[in-house]
Amino acid sequence: MGNLSLPERMRAVLLTGFGGIDKLHYCDDVMVPRPKDGEVLLRVGACGMNNTDINLRTRWYDRAVNESLSEDVGLKGAGDAAKSDSETSGTWKEETIVFPRIQGAAVVGTIAAVGGSVDPARVGERVIVDPQVRDLSLPERAQLVAYLGGERDGGFAEYVAVPAENAYAIQSSLSDAELATFPTSYDTAEEMLVRARLGDGETVVVTGAAGGVGTALVQLALIRGATVIAVAGAAKEDRLRQLGAHHFVARENLDVRGAIEAIVGERAVHVVADVVGGPFFTDSLKLLCRGGRYSTAGAIAGPIQSIDLRDLIYKDLEMFGITSASAETFKSVIGYVASGQLKPLIEKTYQLEDLALAQTELVKRNHVGKMVVVP
Repeated sequence: MGNLSLPERMRAVLLTGFGGIDKLHYCDDVMVPRPKDGEVLLRVGACGMNNTDINLRTRWYDRAVNESLSEDVGLKGAGDAAKSDSETSGTWKEETIVFPRIQGAAVVGTIAAVGGSVDPARVGERVIVDPQVRDLSLPERAQLVAYLGGERDGGFAEYVAVPAENAYAIQSSLSDAELATFPTSYDTAEEMLVRARLGDGETVVVTGAAGGVGTALVQLALIRGATVIAVAGAAKEDRLRQLGAHHFVARENLDVRGAIEAIVGERAVHVVADVVGGPFFTDSLKLLCRGGRYSTAGAIAGPIQSIDLRDLIYKDLEMFGITSASAETFKSVIGYVASGQLKPLIEKTYQLEDLALAQTELVKRNHVGKMVVVP
């Protein structure tokens, strides 16, 4: 099958710089990208929303930013978001961010065209995209060279070009919007649990359990046969219990650690899977048993926290920081999806032109699961 007939222009939302919601601009005359050698061009069916979209836009990744990713920061940008690029103190791969940029990492769609060295028979294939572009010649934990929606354009558009090896054929009865809940969130969650070696019969505490990564952690921990203690806003208890969490602790509790210890006892947690950070970080290490594991992929409640090194040393703890999942981990998630072991959780879908509104709702953190944009 050859390349399909492509339009010259498309609709997309452009991020024009670091800052607040006003930096998102909906346009209907953006040039449709053409796939380069080794790439495929997708007609986007849906694109999931993630905290990384907010983190990048607000400049929260900047090393000089120490505040939590509050609703106010999400709407207006971090304190130094407006400073010029020449004044930046440096941040996670920020040196490769070029504006305008099309964000959106969690893409599902159909291959509309292929570049050189890609089998033309792939045109028409329904795919789910691994958003992490890697250089496999680099060391294992340092292979990420670009992230979809960050260092290269993503899926908040009608079309997006991605490396052919990042586009995985998917056969599923789920809709594109449902499938778009999995990339970024579920591969991050799976990598957190793989690295922490969560096993059958162990107890795991999941912070931020109602969000995209949090609900993924709950499901993936249950697949492993673990006992799940979910920590989230009190209003979300029923939905998390319906998802399968064995125990629930409201984050509003003045003594979250004490509430968890009342359930399982002191130093009885095997793994803490933390996507929130903030002041609970110190208590999370105290909850862990000897040989326990702490795995983190987020710090929206505050990135700068204290640590009692005696917890780390004298309990022989292990700590894992997760920026990106391996290709093998992403393939594992696809396997879970194909076998029906994972449940897509969509809070709401939005049209492309409503992305600014969608991000406004996202930073309120009233949702359970994912918000998805459908072009």
